[in-house]
Order: sequence, then C-alpha cells, then structure tokens
Amino acid sequence: MEEMHLKIAMISEHASPLALAGGVDAGGQNVYVDSVARRLAAQGHQVDVLTRRDHPSLRAIVEMTPGVRVLHVDAGPSRFIPKEELLDYMPAFAHQAQFMLHGEGPYDAIHANFFMSGWVGLVLRPVLRAPLVTTFHALGLVRREHQGKADAFPPARESIERTLVRCSDRLIAECPQDRSDLIRLYDASPQRIETIPCGVDTQMFQPGLRSQARARLGLSQGEFIVLQLGRMVARKGIDNVIRALALLPPSVPARLVVVGGESRFPDPQASPELDRLMRLAHATGVIDRVSFVGRRDRAELSDWYVAADVFVTTPWYEPFGITPLEAMACARPVIGSNVGGIAHTVCDGVTGYLVPPRQPLELARRLAELHAQPRLAQAMGYAGLARVHHCFTWDQVARDLAGVFGALAGRPVSALPRTLRPHLTRNVGPMARDVAGRRI
Repeated sequence: MEEMHLKIAMISEHASPLALAGGVDAGGQNVYVDSVARRLAAQGHQVDVLTRRDHPSLRAIVEMTPGVRVLHVDAGPSRFIPKEELLDYMPAFAHQAQFMLHGEGPYDAIHANFFMSGWVGLVLRPVLRAPLVTTFHALGLVRREHQGKADAFPPARESIERTLVRCSDRLIAECPQDRSDLIRLYDASPQRIETIPCGVDTQMFQPGLRSQARARLGLSQGEFIVLQLGRMVARKGIDNVIRALALLPPSVPARLVVVGGESRFPDPQASPELDRLMRLAHATGVIDRVSFVGRRDRAELSDWYVAADVFVTTPWYEPFGITPLEAMACARPVIGSNVGGIAHTVCDGVTGYLVPPRQPLELARRLAELHAQPRLAQAMGYAGLARVHHCFTWDQVARDLAGVFGALAGRPVSALPRTLRPHLTRNVGPMARDVAGRRI
C-alpha cells in the first residue's frame, strides 16, 4: 500500500515551537509541538503550526524545518500575555487564521493543542473541511481539583472542554490517567479516545560519563547529586524535595540541584516561588546543600541529567511530564510522584520509584536507598533507557498520530451544530477582542 502523505494544521495558541530557548510560559507543550511537527515532516507529512504572535519582530511565516512552517497569527497585542488571559483573543485568532490559510489548499487534519486551540479548531473545521483531533495537555476540571482557587483560568474553560469532548473527531489522551479523567469528568466516549503519550528526543538526551558532565558543570565529584528540573511553580513540589533533603542522614553527602526558573541567573526578588523555596531551604538548614542554577536552554540540559545520581520530580499534579523521560533517556533512575503521566512512565521498582506527593519522609527513604545501592541505581537507569526507546520516542508518537489523522482524512466534515454556535460565542464572553486588542 502506498504511504499516505498528509497536510496538517497544528494549532498551539500559546505554546510556540520557536519559544524553546526559554520563556516565562515555555514548557512541555512547546516541546511537544516542536517535536511532533519535526517528526511528522521527517516522515513525509507537511505541517503548518499556527501560534499567536507574541513579539512584533516575528515574521508572519517562518520555515522551522523542511516541511514545517510556523504561522504567527495576530490576535491581541504582540507581546507576552499569560495563557490564563488569552481566551478573549481567540475570535480574532480564528478570524486571522482563516485569512492566513485561505488559498493554502486542503488540509487532511486539524490537530488542536490545549482547549483554546480546540475552540479555534471547531471554528476552522468547516472552513478547512478537515477533521479535528484534540490533545488537551491538561484538563481544567483536573487542574481545579488539585489547585482550587489558585486556578486562574476563566470559568468558561470547562464548558469549552465539554464541547470539544463531544464534537472533536478524536481525542488524544497522553496517558491512562488522562483517558480515565476524560471519561470520569467529561463523559467522553471511550471509542473516540486514542492514547498516545509524549516522547523524548533520544538524540539530544542520551547516556554519558557522569564525571565529565560534572567537570563541565563545576559540580563536585564526591557528592550524591539529586536533580530537580522544570518550571519554578508551586505544583511541581520542589519544596517537598527540599524537606526530603533535610531528612536524609548525615552519612548521605547529598546536594539538590534545581534547574529552572524565569531567568538564567536566579533572582528571588523577581520570583516569589524562588524566594519561598530559598526561605524554606534556610529554615530547614540545608541552604548550603541546595544549588539554584536558574533556567538553562534545552541544548544544555543533557549534561545536568548525566551529572546527577538520581532525578526527582514530586509534583502533586502533573498531566504528563516530559522531564522523567529525558532523565530516563540519559540512563538515570527517577523518583517521581505517583500521579498523572509520571505513574505511567516510571515503573516502580524497575526504572526508579513512585512515591506519594507531599510526603518528604518517603522520598528521603528512597533517596537513601539509591545512595546505599549504586548498582541498583545504575540498573534502574538502564532499565529506564530501554523503556524510553521501546515506548516513548517522538518517531513513534508521530507515527501513531499520523495513523489517527490518516484514518480520519477524507471523511465528510459537518458544520458546527447550530445549537452550539451561540454556546461557543457565549463561552468566549462579552469581552472578546480583535487583533488590536479592542472589544468586538
């Protein structure tokens, strides 16, 4: 059978693949969109990524790599806006996207990433006459369960997500917990859910010599280095790791290295979360054994993983989590919270350990075990490496997604039901804004 080459419109309203050099809101979705788009193109497909212009210097169309174009959509001011405040600009985004895609020819699929991109996808589906596949990356009701009043997204998010669950041609769950949440909280049809995980770049992240990585980074060769890497936000549970460090016996010469934050040079005055964590390290008596190194570019991260003895990530809420896969690709054992995607990627007792979130004593116990048994830690690291190559490469993720897109391509696409048209407009609210930021 001749291989099908597809044309895909990928929507990612706030997470541009070009933002990976580091931004306030750059994270796992940026990595996902970048990696999936590149691998789809490498497999012969054509991808147009639509993302909001957040800087005036960005060109309208940027060729990211052969087969992948990034289209910067004018929707609101050309500056950074927190994603929690972007919903009012989605009508302008959808309008401008239609204008930019006019005359581009037929698309085989629309892949929406996040609920606001899904809203745009519902508007574009009858225009492009292409099926809509939605990956939420995070679900509003799950976020609210874990974050409560700290969740700053508008209430309309829930009804938009429910509409997308009913109306998307396919839903992509990134792990078994994600699938379960879609069914439990949104009454999603199991037959319309495909479970396809995130992946890891096994060329960028691979095993290396710990001693050489530490020498390059200026880290001690004699310390037991615990690595925490990711965004500096409360839900990541970095405070839990600091408390665990304080509970380790004096015989464990441990150092916690925290990579991440809003700037390359940590500034507690500019980051309330960093200030809180530094105060906690002082209060627990471990400030001299905690190194906050700031944000690092993706090309630099491999050395930090390789330099570590163990990677730790104990959030109390995590939709998927790519960093455990990156650590596993570098053959490092992972201790992670038994939540969300981490409970799927980390095999307890095989590639590392799963621990309850917010229980530093249990984390300290597992850290002490790995320090006392370096051969076990090494075996877990290589078991993680094998698991990544078997289950979590971006090539496999892209092939699985292309299979979903291809199975839907060419099917008749119905217009949005009339009963949902005012519903969608109402969700965006009376403060909807145009390209210039004016109310519409």
